[in-house]
Amino acid sequence: MTKSRSSSSERSKAATVQVAARSSTTDTKGSINLRIETHTRQLIDDAAAVLGKTRTEFMVESARREAIDVLLDQRLFVLDPERYDAFMHALDNAPAPGPKLRSLLRRVPAWER
Repeated sequence: MTKSRSSSSERSKAATVQVAARSSTTDTKGSINLRIETHTRQLIDDAAAVLGKTRTEFMVESARREAIDVLLDQRLFVLDPERYDAFMHALDNAPAPGPKLRSLLRRVPAWER
């Protein structure tokens, strides 16, 4: 198995581009209606004003950035070379199933009962 190690910033940028590309496949726009407390709306408006953005621009950019972070957290992890080698070794040399795993695999799943 070949190893390819790129910097975390390169992988992060590539993943961000992939997430961004997926979201731009359609040009149609939709709307999202939110009900929020007055003080939360004011906080958002104040932050948007500081950045010179509209409330919508601020909220969309913030939500989009958070969505990308959440998706990357689920799909990307970075290891230093030593931990990468240990991880690959563990994947390639899984331990033999023990009695608890064998017992679990013999059980009938709850959805089949």
